[in-house]
Amino acid sequence: MESRGSQAKAVGQRLLQAGTLGKTGLQAVSSGQAGRVLRWFSTAVLYAAFLGMGVSVAVLGPTFPDLARNVNRDVSSLSEIFVGRALGYLCGSVVGGVLFDCMNHFLLLGLSNLFTLAGLYLTPFCKTAVLLIAVMSVTGISFGILDTGGNVLILDLWGDKGAPHMQALHFSFALGAFLAPLLAKLAWGASASTQNHTEPGFDPLVMNRSSEATSDSLFAVPEDMNLLWAYASIGTYVLVVSVFLFALFCKKSSRQKKSTASVQRTRRAKYHWALLCLLFIFFFFYVGAEVTYGSYVFSFATTHVGMEESEAAGLNSIFWGTFAACRGLAIFFATVLQPGTMIVLSNIGSLVSSFFLVLFDKSRLCLWIATSVYGASMATTFPSGIAWIEQYTSISGKSAAFILVGAALGSMATPALSGILQGHYPDLPIILYTCLGSAVFTTVLFPVMYKLATLPLHCRRKKGINSEGQKFLPSRSGLQERK
Repeated sequence: MESRGSQAKAVGQRLLQAGTLGKTGLQAVSSGQAGRVLRWFSTAVLYAAFLGMGVSVAVLGPTFPDLARNVNRDVSSLSEIFVGRALGYLCGSVVGGVLFDCMNHFLLLGLSNLFTLAGLYLTPFCKTAVLLIAVMSVTGISFGILDTGGNVLILDLWGDKGAPHMQALHFSFALGAFLAPLLAKLAWGASASTQNHTEPGFDPLVMNRSSEATSDSLFAVPEDMNLLWAYASIGTYVLVVSVFLFALFCKKSSRQKKSTASVQRTRRAKYHWALLCLLFIFFFFYVGAEVTYGSYVFSFATTHVGMEESEAAGLNSIFWGTFAACRGLAIFFATVLQPGTMIVLSNIGSLVSSFFLVLFDKSRLCLWIATSVYGASMATTFPSGIAWIEQYTSISGKSAAFILVGAALGSMATPALSGILQGHYPDLPIILYTCLGSAVFTTVLFPVMYKLATLPLHCRRKKGINSEGQKFLPSRSGLQERK
């Protein structure tokens, strides 16, 4: 009887332990599923934030004449607005890189979206050029913070599996830039000021006097209400995204921070800053060539090739259209191709297409084909570069800010220098020479970056093998036999 009682007691204890283990396992599975759902939700919110940033950045182009008319300035005399926003982006990238390492990521992105929201709501009400440039500079700061933080946060969320999500993040930006002209001009119709210009009996002096009468006030309701609704609708979308970012701030996970910190500690390359400096230069030339061709292809096609304006506009559209389409396709390509492979393919496509552009600069057929190939080749380089370097060294907020500053400097310096040289040498295709030179430089630079990134890994692996051989095998011949 005592033995039966002890056996029954032991069976009961085992059943109790099994039930406890099963409950613990179910809790672990449920927490793991909750973590995956939270990670996907965070990624979707980042996509939405970059979509809003793309719309906010690109809406300035189609509404630029309306904004210039709103502050009683010519379009040519209001070009400082782009410089102010670019300088704000540089400051935002630096500030965001510093703040990203010392405060919650979602809180910082939510605050940057609030700055974007304020800038979008205030832009149509600005009645002076100085105030408009100041508002655009503040908006540029928020863009720099969001761009820096979004790239770092995607890497923190997905680690080695972040390449497709990095492509999707930048595709969201390109999609927003594609939708901006549709929203600004098609969704809200033609501007009222443009319609007034076509009315019979229209006197431009009346508009000038009315503009001078309202120029004393800093803020006023714009005459073109479509301009107001365009910016207000984009600002409302940014407001909704910021609410989700603040909700994620309240739902932060300390476990994810610990795992991310451990990954970052084990991925510190020996030549960390040398790699960042080379990537800084790489993005300087790549982004500079991208912005240069996208900005000057219209004027180049009309003046150098002799195209009609409608045909040149279609050429400009096919460049950005293939650019956005290939960023979308790159989401699927990144699941089967390594980031380094995608960079090599992009460099080859850029080099070949720019070479044919220079070689047949007067051919319209070559211009159409090479422009589409060039836009497709330039699409995946930037997100692939960030995903590639994460494989070899950690990317913190400061590191991402340093890389993005190089890209921003390239987007400002290269188009300006190319435009000056094109003015001095109007008979030469300086724009095409710039793109070809940048393609050659990036194609040559990437193998150097790859060699520098993989060299410390080979050295560490060799040292590890030698240490194991010295520990377990007393002789060199024994080590060779084991190998």
